[in-house]
Amino acid sequence: MIHVTIPLIPGEDGVPLIPADRVTALLRAIAVDWMNAGDDADPAVDRQTVDGLAGVLDELADSIDVECIAFTSTPEDRARGGE
Repeated sequence: MIHVTIPLIPGEDGVPLIPADRVTALLRAIAVDWMNAGDDADPAVDRQTVDGLAGVLDELADSIDVECIAFTSTPEDRARGGE
């Protein structure tokens, strides 16, 4: 079982926000936790399903990372190819 502390940052409108890097780290930690639990699970657990679900979480984390990079890069960075 994982334990994660995530800071909440108040937005301008008072809505709490979570830093994207913490969200992606959480998604990846859950995926690893599922994989480890699948290793120790009883034979009735469908390993292919566990692997698939963990993969979806990793892909979601990757997608969030890409969106954040695109959002925070300047037009000059995008013109140079993100370098």
